[in-house]
Amino acid sequence: MKILVAGASGFIGNELLKKLTDYKYEIVVLTRNLDKATFRLPVLCKAYEWEPESGNLPLKSLEGIDAVINLTGENIASGRWSVNQKKSIENSRILSARNLVSAMKNLDKKPKVFLSASAIGFYGDNGDKEMNENSLPGSDFLSQICQKWETEIFKAEELGIRTVALRIGMVLGHDGGALQKMLPPFQIGLGGKLGSGKNWISWIHLEDLTEMIVHALTATNLNGPVNAISPYPETNEQFTKTMGKVLKLPTIFTVPTFALKFVLGELSSLLLASQRVSAKKILRSEFSFKFPHLEQALTEICSRKFHEIHLEQWINQPIEKTYSFFKEAKNLERLTPDFLRFKVLNQSPKEIQKGAKINYRLWLRCIPFWWQSQIVEWEPNFRFSDKQIRGPYSYWLHIHEFTEKDGGTLIRDKVSYRAPFGVFGDVITNIFIKKDLEKIFSYRKQMIEKIFN
Repeated sequence: MKILVAGASGFIGNELLKKLTDYKYEIVVLTRNLDKATFRLPVLCKAYEWEPESGNLPLKSLEGIDAVINLTGENIASGRWSVNQKKSIENSRILSARNLVSAMKNLDKKPKVFLSASAIGFYGDNGDKEMNENSLPGSDFLSQICQKWETEIFKAEELGIRTVALRIGMVLGHDGGALQKMLPPFQIGLGGKLGSGKNWISWIHLEDLTEMIVHALTATNLNGPVNAISPYPETNEQFTKTMGKVLKLPTIFTVPTFALKFVLGELSSLLLASQRVSAKKILRSEFSFKFPHLEQALTEICSRKFHEIHLEQWINQPIEKTYSFFKEAKNLERLTPDFLRFKVLNQSPKEIQKGAKINYRLWLRCIPFWWQSQIVEWEPNFRFSDKQIRGPYSYWLHIHEFTEKDGGTLIRDKVSYRAPFGVFGDVITNIFIKKDLEKIFSYRKQMIEKIFN
């Protein structure tokens, strides 16, 4: 099956691409910025630049497509809802869906299925009342957006395309999403409920959500709106207690409602709305949750201590020639941007092998660092791994893999890392380090392309 994914470089899309690759699907991606996608797409796939609000899709992106998945949408929690921000939130969803459906309309051979993100914001604030796919919509800003959004999505049904709108709840996952902002206060013992704590939170683990999207591709009995949430929602108060239990830290604080409204303005409604949503429809389609219970989900997520980078790149060179380039430590200087002032000092022994140590010098944000790494795995022509022994990170492991593919070599980079200073290091990572690494690895990929292809 050949699948077109719009909005693939975000938190959900990034994990979805890995899942689709595991299922051996052929993937085509639409992205706003090809340069940034170089770093943000974790698997090798064909990517086309597309501005979702502007209209026309690149014609080649639609060739032979069997399914379209739409995850496009401005982050609704990136800041206070100014007039311009609210317009951007609306246009990024409504116009992207409209333009995708319009493009499919012009195809002689249309996709079999169109899956699009929507949100449980469709239902508005409903207290303790359980909402299902047949419940009436709310009347607030987010509900109105979702209603307009789904109007555009379901125009695909008029084209004879099976259409599913996944009404997604709070997505919980490692290294992004809601927990990226929620965890730090809890990790230093300052976590607590919001307002009265009685509002319901309908949530879903990221892995279950991506598995659900794959399930919906082939579940021909599934159509219309589908609530993409766990079967067991929790109140904000219970959510807070469970977080404290998993982290083994107190959760005695309360953030007053008036304080949230003062700081966040209208955006506070996103945190205070009560949405108790049913998952019965997706369960009837024979979908099985891996993380149905909150404690189980939070335990898995919080046990993952490292940030991760996954990259793939194909080059038109035999595997022996490719490997011989990467095994020479000095060549790292050619793959590193100038702002790092990166220099290989020495290595011992001179011949790279398991156990060899390499010393470097580099500058990070005007601060000099000496870095020593050790080769901890060594499989000539196929794989090697280097681990930081001394340097700026509390942990750094870079796995390099090489596979023969289509007459050339597929290069895979897998990096696990963590900044020093615990929780505060994670905050610094989210603000600064991720951006720096995006620049570094994007440059690396461009230089590999230039050197080999």
